[in-house]
Order: sequence, then structure tokens, then C-alpha cells
Amino acid sequence: MAFKSKIKWVALFVLALSMGSLVVHLSMTKFSAMGLVQYSPMTALRHDFGLLGTQGSRNKKLWGAVKSLESLQPYANPRTNYPAPNEKSNGFIYAKVFGGFEKIRSSICDLVTISRLLNATLVIPEIQESLRSKGISYKFKSFSYLYDEEQFIASLTNDVIIVKNLPENLKAARKRNEFPTFKPKSSTSPNYYIKEVLPKLKKAQVIGLILTDGGCLQSLLPPSMSELQRLRCRVAFHALQFRAEIQILGRLMVERLRAWGQPFLAYNPGLVRETLAYHGCAELFQDVHTELIQYRRAQMIKQGILNEELSVDSHTRRENGSCPLMPEEVGLLLRAMGYPPKTIIYLAGSETFGGQRVLIPLRAMFSNLVDRTSLCSQKELSDLVGPEAYLPEDLLQPPPAKSEKQLKEEWSKAGPRPRPLPPPPDRPIYRHEKEGWYGWITETDTEPSPSVMDLRNQAHRLLWDALDFIVSVEADAFFPGFNNDGTKWPDFASLVMGQRLYESASSRTYRPDRKTLAESFNITRENMYHPKHNWTLSVKEHLNKSLDENGLIRQSLLSKPVSFLSHPLPECSCRTSSAKVPNQSKSKDGRFLYGGEDECPKWIERGQEAGSLETDGGKNDDSELPEYDSDTAELPESDDSDGKNGTTLAFDRDDEWDPND
Repeated sequence: MAFKSKIKWVALFVLALSMGSLVVHLSMTKFSAMGLVQYSPMTALRHDFGLLGTQGSRNKKLWGAVKSLESLQPYANPRTNYPAPNEKSNGFIYAKVFGGFEKIRSSICDLVTISRLLNATLVIPEIQESLRSKGISYKFKSFSYLYDEEQFIASLTNDVIIVKNLPENLKAARKRNEFPTFKPKSSTSPNYYIKEVLPKLKKAQVIGLILTDGGCLQSLLPPSMSELQRLRCRVAFHALQFRAEIQILGRLMVERLRAWGQPFLAYNPGLVRETLAYHGCAELFQDVHTELIQYRRAQMIKQGILNEELSVDSHTRRENGSCPLMPEEVGLLLRAMGYPPKTIIYLAGSETFGGQRVLIPLRAMFSNLVDRTSLCSQKELSDLVGPEAYLPEDLLQPPPAKSEKQLKEEWSKAGPRPRPLPPPPDRPIYRHEKEGWYGWITETDTEPSPSVMDLRNQAHRLLWDALDFIVSVEADAFFPGFNNDGTKWPDFASLVMGQRLYESASSRTYRPDRKTLAESFNITRENMYHPKHNWTLSVKEHLNKSLDENGLIRQSLLSKPVSFLSHPLPECSCRTSSAKVPNQSKSKDGRFLYGGEDECPKWIERGQEAGSLETDGGKNDDSELPEYDSDTAELPESDDSDGKNGTTLAFDRDDEWDPND
């Protein structure tokens, strides 16, 4: 009896200890939970850069200015007698602009130039991607969704008369399509407008332009029209300012990137479905993405945009430099240049065809790969879009049921079949398998028309591209995966490179030759992640040359004949008098593409001198700062016998470098 009583007391004691232990653990959990913080890329950046240097410390080899281009200064003011626009114009020009961010920006610059050429009054153009019928917020009209209307009109007061709408007595006639309409190409000459368009403008008082080609005027104008070239620069670099909400959020993103005290690099992959289809780069991808590119290429051939075969060798196109650099290749190039794994890389561009899958190798090499979703909250992005009407998600439309007779006919026509396999285990049919890319490719032969939500998302991409444009222009370095080098349309990277060249020509803007880099990758294809030392040196030499006059001259020969905004020299810049005579580049007809810039006015030189003194006083000497890149100048060349050597590069020893992890 006494023994049972002792057992009861022991059990009671153990139970009391258990209760006490539970209370203590719950208390500890409550207080420790207060310190938990949800993970975000910004906290990861704080962890990476909390102990790295101070504000302003940077490696001169990776982030320093390009000395040979420091003499170039922005100067788009008229040089000669430039009269104000005649109040008695020849009529009104209204325009519908189709296309994405790049085509819109280039087309508007050409529109203003044409209006000046014809002495016409320009009506604020309609951006078709952002019409209210596309489901955007009621707060905006098409133009004001992206750009500041008031700034646009005020900045061009001395160049062109601009109005917001046609006069009331002409609106009804426009709705009835009573005015002549033209669909000019981006290569249209000024003579076409003077001989063909101007007489009809004077007669009808109103004409319409439909722009689908990313412009309406040839890039290279005669030397006598150099003032029209400068007008293009004033439109692109001064008049076309984003609306205030976009500018505020874009600058806030730049401030958040600079808050960690480290420079950052902007990278635009250039992986756009339109570009990939035009150049025949389908085989660089797999599965459904190849099918999507080939379908779009077939559409281009049918529409007459492209006069080539449907199936081409994508690897041959890649070796010719026609295809974009893949993110994996860009990561290898940046590591060869010496950028450390913790470098902040901003991913620009609203469309990266292939999605996050193609970015996996780049993220493995550079963990601090961020984009707008990393720097902005969902509320900030939704506030930028504005209040929009609710759109229900597209309901799945199952295929029509087949009758028993149809099923029997299909079975009889199917031919001999192997013994059927047992049915697979039951699993849910996921939504993405019935809609979007996967759905229409596997079930139908034609791409479905975009839904209302698709149209709204296309308008949103204009805003995302605008934010990325601001960040890319302000970045300490910019690397394009693909840029306009003789192709048909303007592209995002080319506009960024042109803006950086105009605002700060000495900023580090890489202009790689994709053909040369393709040859380099073919040499080391078997050892891409452990390249020979001389391969690394050759890549560094090529990319460093692309930063200075050599890369700029090559770019001028390829880009300017197609897109003036990608290379606004020499018309829209000047050169300080103290600078030495640069290398010169001329087109086939003898006009300057580089090196023919005018001498800067004295007020620009005084401002530059004051700015340089302020910079020298506010920053440390780059030569005295510690360098955190991997300098490989003294490493011996590897031996091919075993594929490795005892002395490897610093990034070869990085665990993140293994793509199979």
C-alpha cells in the first residue's frame, strides 16, 4: 500500500515538472518570436554588405570612369539660327503608336521631328498599349499613363506647337475617317513627307499617322538637317519625362540600391520573344519555349515582316552574333572581368523569355541578383498602376465532350497500337497545364487572342520598363545581353546605352561584340566554369576595349544607321577644348559618326571644372582604395593535360560556381 502511494507521488512530481517545462518553453517561444523578421532580398544585401567598406569605396578597375570619353558633354541646344515655330501651321497631325516601351519612345521622337519639318501642329499621340479599353486606370489617358503631358508640351514650346486634342469641329470628321491616313516605316525619308504628305496636309488640314515600326523617319538625316537630329535628342532626353509617380519610385529604387554603400551593375538580358523569333534563336531554348518562338516566327513570315525560312540553324545564328547572350554566359563574362560573387546586379526589362529558369545559372554565380519586385513593395507597385476595375480570372473552358460515335471513329483510325500501359497514378491537373502557353500549344494550333487581363498586363509592362530604364541609366555599370546592332527595331538596351552616352559618356557601358564572344565560348565550351587563364585575359581585354572609343566606334557603325537614339553623336554632344583630337569614324557617305563633335561653350566647361573639383574633394582616390576583385594577372596558364592546375582562380574555388548544385 505504501509502495503504491510512493508511485503516485512520483507520478505527480513528474507531471508537475512537465507542466512547468511546458510553461517555460511557451514563454521562451513568445518572447523569441518577437525578434523574427521575414526574409527579403534587402535584408540579404544588408547581411552581405554590412562589413564591406564605406560609402564611396569602389574598385577603379571595375567601376571607374572611362577616361578617354570624359571630354564628351551633353549639348543638344540649337547651333544655328533656329526660329520659333510658325503660329500659322499647315495643319494638325495625330498619330496612333503601336508597340512596347522602346517603339513608343522612338516613334514619339520621330513624330515631333516630322511636325517641325512640315510646320504642323502635333496632337498628343495615342499610345495604343495604354488605352482605357485595355483596362488601365480611369485616372490616365493613353499618353499620361507613361509620360508627363505638361512637361512634354512646355519643353518643346520653341520647337513645335503641341495640343492635347483636335479642335471640336474636327473630332467628328476624324471619327468618320474623313482625313487621309499614312503608315510610314521607320526608314522613311524626309523627301517622302515633303512631296507626298505635305500637299495632303495643306488640303485636308488634318492627317493621321499609324506607327507600328518603332519610328517614322530614317535615322541618318542629311547634314543640312542636323538641327532636326538635335531636336530628336531634346525630345528623348529632356521632353519625354515620365510622370511624377514613376520618377519618384524610380529614384527611390536607386536610393535603396545605393544605401548599402556599394556600386551596382544593371543587366538587361534582351530575351524578348519578338527578337528571338526574328533572328531564329529558337534552339537556344527547350520544350514549349522553342514552340512559342517558332510560332511567332511563322507569323512574321506570313505577315511579310521576315523573308526567311521557318527553320534555321540557331547555333549558326548565335555564332554570327545575331542571338542574345544567355544569362549563364553573361555571368561567366562578369566573373572573368573580376566582379565578386556578392556584386549587386539589377535585372532590367519587363520580359525575360524563358522565365526564372534561364536565370538560375546567373543567380548561382551572383547571389545578389535583384529586380523591381525585390526593391519595391506590392503596395508601391499597385499605387503606381492606379485604381483599376476588378477583372475575374479567366474561367477554364473544357473542350467539348465527344460523342460515343466520334470516340469509336477516332479509335478505328488510330492504326495499330502497342499494348497499353497501366494508368498513371491519379494526380490533380494543374491550372498551368490547361491555360496559357502550355494549354494552347498542346491542344490547339493557333495562339488564342489576348484576354482583357493580358492586355492590362501589357500596359503594366510599360511602367515596369520605365522603372527599369531609370535604374539602368543611373547604374554604375550597364551590360546588355542584346542591343541594336543593325536589326529592324529599337530595343530597351540600345535606348539605355544612348541615354547613358548622352548624359554621361564616361560611365561604364559595355558594348560587347557577340560574334567575338561566341567564338571565345566555343574555344572553352568544355571548360566554361574552369577556363584557361589566357582565355580570361582575352575576354577582359575585349570587354575593356568595348568601354572606350573602340567599342563606341564599332557601335556607331552598326547602330546609328538604324536607331539614332542609340548613338546620338556627334550632333547632340560637344567636346571640351582641352581634350585631344579623338579617333574619328565616318559613314559611307562621309558624314561623321564619332569624332566630329563641336567644341563646348565656355559655360559648359566651367561647370565641368567645378564639378570635377567638387568630386575630387568629396571622394577618396581610387588608387588608395582596397580592391575586392580577383586580380589574375600573375596566375600561370593552366595545363590541358588534366583540365585543372594547382593554381586556380578565386571564383573557380567558389562552391556557388558549380551549376549542378
